[in-house]
Amino acid sequence: MDMKRSCTRCGGAVMLLLLGHMTTALEVPLDLPQPPTITHQSLKDYIIDPRENIVIHCEAKGKPHPSFSWTRNGTHFDVEKDSKVIMKPNSGTLVIDISGEKAEAYEGVYQCIARNEHGSAMSNNIVIRQSRSPLWSKEKIEPITVQRGMSLVLQCRPPAGLPPPIIFWMDNNFQRLPQNSRVSQALNGDLYFCNVIMEDTRNDYICYARFPHTQTIQQKQPINVNVLDNSPSGERAPTFMNPPGTHSTTMVLKGDTLQLECIADGLPTPDISWSKVNRDLPSGRFSFHSFQKTLKITEVTEADGGDYRCLAKNRLGSNHHIITVVVRAAPFWISAPQNLILAPKESGMLTCRAEGNPKPTVTWSVNGIPIENSHKDPSRKIENGNIILSDVQTGSSSVYQCNASNEYGYLLANAFVSVLAEPPRVLTPPNHVYSVVTNSRALLDCASFGSPLPKITWFKDSQSIVDGDSYIIHKNNTLEINVARPLNSGKYTCIASNSLGNKENHVYLEVKEATRIIRQPGYKVVQRNSMAVFECKVKHDPSLFPSMIWLKDNMELPDDTRFEVGSDSLTIHDVREDDEGNYTCIRNTTLDQDSASAMLTVVEQPDPPTDLELTDQRELSVQLTWTPGDENNSPIQLFLIQYEDSLHKPGVWVNMTEVSVTSTTAHLELSPYVYYSFRVLALNDVGLSEPSAPSRQYRTNPARPDGNPSDVEVIGTSPDSMTITWRELTGLESNGPGLQYKVSWRQKDLDPQWTSLTLANVSQYVVTGTPTFAPYEVTVQAVNDYGSGPRPEVVLGYSGEDLPNVAPENVKVSVQNGTVAEVRWDAVPLSTVRGQLNGYKVSYWKMRSLHKQDPEPVKPQELIFHGSELEGLLIGLHPYSQYTLNIRAFNRKGDGPTSSNLIFETPEGVPGPPADLKIQNLNLDSLIVKWVPPVEYNGHLTGYLLKYQPINKTDELGPLKELLLPANETSITLENLKHSTHYKFYLNAMTIKGSGPIVTKEGFTMVDEAPPAGRMFGSVNSSVEEDHAVISWEYSGPDRNVYVEYVVDNSKEPWKTEFVNGTRTYQIKGLKPGMSYRVRVVAKDHSDATVHSTEELLITVPAMTSKQVDIATQGWFIGLMCAIALLILVLLIVCFIKRNKGGKYPVKEKEDAHQDPEIQPMKEDDGTFGEYSDTEDHKPLKGSRTPSNGTVKKDDSDDSLVDYGEGGDGQFNEDGSFIGQYSGKKEKDTAEGNESSEAPSPVNAMNSFV
Repeated sequence: MDMKRSCTRCGGAVMLLLLGHMTTALEVPLDLPQPPTITHQSLKDYIIDPRENIVIHCEAKGKPHPSFSWTRNGTHFDVEKDSKVIMKPNSGTLVIDISGEKAEAYEGVYQCIARNEHGSAMSNNIVIRQSRSPLWSKEKIEPITVQRGMSLVLQCRPPAGLPPPIIFWMDNNFQRLPQNSRVSQALNGDLYFCNVIMEDTRNDYICYARFPHTQTIQQKQPINVNVLDNSPSGERAPTFMNPPGTHSTTMVLKGDTLQLECIADGLPTPDISWSKVNRDLPSGRFSFHSFQKTLKITEVTEADGGDYRCLAKNRLGSNHHIITVVVRAAPFWISAPQNLILAPKESGMLTCRAEGNPKPTVTWSVNGIPIENSHKDPSRKIENGNIILSDVQTGSSSVYQCNASNEYGYLLANAFVSVLAEPPRVLTPPNHVYSVVTNSRALLDCASFGSPLPKITWFKDSQSIVDGDSYIIHKNNTLEINVARPLNSGKYTCIASNSLGNKENHVYLEVKEATRIIRQPGYKVVQRNSMAVFECKVKHDPSLFPSMIWLKDNMELPDDTRFEVGSDSLTIHDVREDDEGNYTCIRNTTLDQDSASAMLTVVEQPDPPTDLELTDQRELSVQLTWTPGDENNSPIQLFLIQYEDSLHKPGVWVNMTEVSVTSTTAHLELSPYVYYSFRVLALNDVGLSEPSAPSRQYRTNPARPDGNPSDVEVIGTSPDSMTITWRELTGLESNGPGLQYKVSWRQKDLDPQWTSLTLANVSQYVVTGTPTFAPYEVTVQAVNDYGSGPRPEVVLGYSGEDLPNVAPENVKVSVQNGTVAEVRWDAVPLSTVRGQLNGYKVSYWKMRSLHKQDPEPVKPQELIFHGSELEGLLIGLHPYSQYTLNIRAFNRKGDGPTSSNLIFETPEGVPGPPADLKIQNLNLDSLIVKWVPPVEYNGHLTGYLLKYQPINKTDELGPLKELLLPANETSITLENLKHSTHYKFYLNAMTIKGSGPIVTKEGFTMVDEAPPAGRMFGSVNSSVEEDHAVISWEYSGPDRNVYVEYVVDNSKEPWKTEFVNGTRTYQIKGLKPGMSYRVRVVAKDHSDATVHSTEELLITVPAMTSKQVDIATQGWFIGLMCAIALLILVLLIVCFIKRNKGGKYPVKEKEDAHQDPEIQPMKEDDGTFGEYSDTEDHKPLKGSRTPSNGTVKKDDSDDSLVDYGEGGDGQFNEDGSFIGQYSGKKEKDTAEGNESSEAPSPVNAMNSFV
């Protein structure tokens, strides 16, 4: 007993260890030895296209890399022997070239085996079948004849294809035949008619079958249907055509799609409904098709089995059919075997659990060999379908296959057992950075491998992490932080350890701010053709850069330029109706996203009402009904009814009445003799709709007028006439043809009879020959061809007025004071008014002032007193003045005669203020007060009252002094005042009536030797021109004794002083160009001592700009030239006289007589000029020279002095005669040598002049 217990405990411990290995699925790194693993293979059922090559996939991994082989239909398939078959390098994938071959030759069941020295892995059984699209068998289809109302089935029965074809019915024009609840296609492709009608007659009912793999379509022969009506079927209750009877059964596999069908005949066409007996239909997985005739359930589960009721019903009755659904299941995994890595001496277990209906059979194989046929392994045993391995040894690696199968299919799984001794390694990349957002889940991987299985330990910043509330360590050793926060950021370390060693790896976690939309798009209601703007502003982590995606109704935005996507917004321009919908903004980052949605509703005016109808038609009323149009997303508020009177105002629509939105009917009261058309408009928040189409015309019969003209009025236009006016009736108010107006009048209380006149198309009538302003009674009555309107109202009026013909009498004026007077008068007799007395007009004007003659007459003023007022006040008069006044009565016609002028005078009053007041400084303690008398004396001036008082620096007032001054004075000198003190002065004029308004002024006594405290002068500026300078300064003291002083710089001359007359700018004139001056501004006291001064300012006057003087324009030069010309003329005359006398004269004497230092003789050996004479042939003279003073001898009278003034140095010929000119060069040299400043010689001057 104890031994048994011990074994049980031991077995339980081993089972726990085995379960621990079983639940851990490891990926063995490919650099380590391992058995093969199938990584990719073709589908179990592989239907091929005979036009293409066959490709059967088989890929596997392992160490060493596996080799591949195939079986076909359970026997070895020698790939190398078939030239049409190629196996890809390093792969088990087969490529079969079927060109020129029949694909059927390669149909069969294929299986791939991948093997290496550690074991063999097997693929699924891959069934290769060729797709088929066989032709329709030829058959002769007889025409079908059926009576109207009977049911009908047109069979399709397409040839069996692989896979099955898709069926549809069409006509000769390749147009799909219309289907509905009466005519529909069944799941097997047949076309069912619940009942036929005459329109079903046709000869082109064609069934088509499309084979999807080959993309071919097969066509059945057309079916001819002829519907007869000679013996039609009557109405009948429903019966079932498919499935027939009341009960049927169908089977479906779990996970497949279930389709249940019920087709019933009947007349009328039955309605089909579905339900599940005792249970509801599976929520979210069922749908109805083919006009409720098919129930479709997706992803079938065992719970979907049971009875389903199909109910067919029409007005003659109902019928039902029960379909029992049986759910079967191909095998499915509960627990598929997983790869097992064991260290030597370890134990483990492979499990293989599958379910199905019926329950599948589970078998094991080792390296593709059934386990019962494999070699015996003492470390392996099978218990309860599980393989238990214990004390495994190196080299015992294998691949195990688990097969679970039943009649509906099979499952095949490979799982290897690898026996390794391997120290730990961490497969997660080192220093990997994981980024998550706040409050999201963080998963830190620590994928590892080792044999024995490593144990994983996590650390954060050297602190051990245990599985708990903040952290979850999953079975695959992933560390989960369910709600990551910024404090979770940092370095994490995982350590993998087993008996062979340790390995650590570091990863980093960054917790970033979540992306949040802080300004979401809002619900928008916009009008069509306007603009809609959706905002989508986001707050995000600075290291993330969110993108923005906009969706409309969960789809991409339309490709339309009207949609403008900004950085934080979406703008839709020119909004249309189809823009309406739900707009979603998605802000994405690499880590998270946020989204927000808003609806856009497009509103516009309502559509116009339709279907206007006139009912309940009566003599003067009608009922109008209509159908409202679409509201266009804005509720209709009311309806507006308009009418058109095509008889009187065609084309003019007039508002008639408004109707509440709750009603679409209106009772309309009408007028006689109108051709009405009505239309209706709808109003919502956007505006009025377009008008509806007009109703049909409705005409009312004529009748006598039911009203008379309004606004009847009597207007007196002249003294002997009056005008009667009224507002004409409209065409709508006329009530009939022949509208006229009967105008009647009589003088009140005098004429017993009415005078009448009938008029048409007018609105006034003038009555002449009336007495002036007499009362009249007047009526205006409407009349048409059908009678007269109601009795008119009597209107009282008056005939025309005339001007009053009597002036008011007994006019009196009572003067109240200098500015107010009261006037009174007697009323004029009413008989003299000759109209309605409107009142009296009082005109008055100032003639003159009593103390002086006014320069210009004053324009008359006028006061109007309405009604029967007979007295009033004249205000605003000038005192001590003479006025003239008259009065006249007036009526609506105009003014009557004026009364006689009445003259009155106003008494004295207080004078006006003095016209001006000035204060002037006299000396240190005196001030002069000057003033100008008042403009308005308003009487005789009796004097002036002057008051003054000092003001200290805080604006406090000192004691007040008063002086009474005579009326003829306009100034006064006040002495013994305090120096350097402000005073305030008050002055007003007086008459016997009192003092007039006061004028005030402030003054300031001179500064004493002690100048005012503080700096008086501010900044000083200057601007300098060629001969003057402008000095400006700032000064806060009194302006009376300010001077500008200046002196030449570096000179000992005294300062020049110029007085400044109360200004802040001064111009210093007469400065010399090129000189520098020192300038200052000073303030002096009464003793001429400087009390304030600015700093000296150095200014420099620019030098005079050199100017080129034209000497020929100078007066002295012109005078000199005139004198020289006169002198030369005299010399010429003398020379001429001497030549005629034949005389000669010595030049030396002449030169000595002149004693001109600039005129030096041109000497030869003797240093003197010789004499020369003139000959007839103008030959040169021997020994002759031109005198320096320009005189010549008589023999040379034809020589020109001008010629002598040109050329080079003087020269002589062989005989000594002068052949050149007396040049100025020698003279110039001589002059320069003597440094003479005297005037040039006359010869040179003449040469220059000529």
